[in-house]
Amino acid sequence: MVAEPEGPEDRKPQSDEAHSAFTPPEGVGAPEAPEEDHPSSEFAVPAGMATDAAAEPEGSAFAPPRTYSARTSPPAFTPAHGIPVVRLTKDAPWQDRMRAMLRMPVGERPVPEAVQKQDEAGPAVPRVLDLTLRIGELLLAGGEGAEDVEAAMFAVTRSYGLDRCEPTVTFTLLSITYQPSLVDDPVTANRTVRRRATDYTRLAAVYRLVHDISSEETEVSLEEAYRRLAEMRRNRHPYPGWALTSAGGLLAGAASVLVGGDVLVFLAAAISAMLGDRLAWLCAGRGLPEFYQFVAAAMPPAAMGVALTLSPLDVRASAVITGGLFALIPGRALVAGVQDGLTGFYITAAARLLEVGYLIVGIVVGVLTVLYLGLALDAGLNPETAIHSVEQPVIQTLAAMALSLCFAVLLQQERNTVWLVTFMGGVAWVVYAALADTANVPPVAATAVAAGLVGLFGQMLSRYRFASALPYVTAAIGPLLPGSATYFGLLEIARGNLNTGLASLSKAAALALAIAIGVNLGGEISRLFLRVRAAEGAGGRRAAKRTRGF
Repeated sequence: MVAEPEGPEDRKPQSDEAHSAFTPPEGVGAPEAPEEDHPSSEFAVPAGMATDAAAEPEGSAFAPPRTYSARTSPPAFTPAHGIPVVRLTKDAPWQDRMRAMLRMPVGERPVPEAVQKQDEAGPAVPRVLDLTLRIGELLLAGGEGAEDVEAAMFAVTRSYGLDRCEPTVTFTLLSITYQPSLVDDPVTANRTVRRRATDYTRLAAVYRLVHDISSEETEVSLEEAYRRLAEMRRNRHPYPGWALTSAGGLLAGAASVLVGGDVLVFLAAAISAMLGDRLAWLCAGRGLPEFYQFVAAAMPPAAMGVALTLSPLDVRASAVITGGLFALIPGRALVAGVQDGLTGFYITAAARLLEVGYLIVGIVVGVLTVLYLGLALDAGLNPETAIHSVEQPVIQTLAAMALSLCFAVLLQQERNTVWLVTFMGGVAWVVYAALADTANVPPVAATAVAAGLVGLFGQMLSRYRFASALPYVTAAIGPLLPGSATYFGLLEIARGNLNTGLASLSKAAALALAIAIGVNLGGEISRLFLRVRAAEGAGGRRAAKRTRGF
């Protein structure tokens, strides 16, 4: 018998498994695995039970709910098509978009869509955080509210592609935390604001930078942003020192005319205010705190009023002192403090209001020192109740406009906004005078309505120009400041009428709060009229949740 030749399969070498001692011989089946080797799960369906979902009774852990449908799933469960992506609308200004983002829960915030080009390795996290803190520092030092500062910082980080960033703003401290993922360590940076300078021109430049960074039409690299920040810091103020001193004097003179003064009162108030401003500059150059600067600035107007009272001239000394107080009342810090409190930043609001309290105490100390001296010299300082008269409405309206113009110069505003703010100040005074003197509306309510109108138009102008609302609001509320009520309260305290004096100071505080609340309410009303969608699919602009007393 001839053996058949081996085929290629027969000549194939056997594998190592064929010679393994653990391999069963040919023809013998593999034994069953022991019970402990079977992979099992406590969620697996036991053997013998039906796997058909329809056979499961309602309420079983292995059956879906009766109301569940893959196409139309109820909101209590994750939809079959997933959670829809929330995208920010591009029509709204960045202030409204970022403010709405900050008021959202962290889990509902959409993923940032970087509008600025990034390197292949990703954004430079330390540089982006440092740039964000520097921008926030300029805004906070310029008097911007805490919520607007956080919105600007949030806009910068999201524009450069950083997710999970949480900015925090207090009165003097800025901090920001970035967490790359839930398992990575967070990166935190902070910066302290040690010096504050009122320069609304620089504030407007910072707002333009934030707008360019958050806009898709313009490309702003980190180097370009740093260069523009350096230019803002190097630029001088738009108005020299002599212009500021002259504006302070004209402001006091216009305020004295606003409360019924004549030409002599105008000149006396202007000269005394300029002397107080130079004296405050001298104290600042010697390194004295701001409290003593206000004490020094409040003394010359009060001394001028006492001197005119002792002179044989028939002059309303109260109008001179009231005009000097108009230039010193910290209306800007008061509005910012109340706004921070209304928006939920209570620590910053408390610090700002405490600062306002210290400055007002400095004014009180300076004025009372001179008034006590005047009473010791038998000066005829008598309170005059008819401080707001409408005998010369045209002249008083022009005085209110001049007062707002001088305030705009003192706040270092841009020249293209000065005339608009001047007009708004005149409108605010006309509204107040029409309500308080013609319609017999209480002064507090009339002040709140006029301030609300200023806040309404100020917010609308800021949205139109993509700028801060402070340059359009702060100077326009100048004619509404409670200078006369403050003076009469101090005069009554100096005369020994403590109850009457405290009542007048309480009225001044009520007027100041009416101004601050009216400005904030006008801004909120403007956002109601503006058709702004904060985010698609996010339900619009949400407000911060409150405890409501429990």
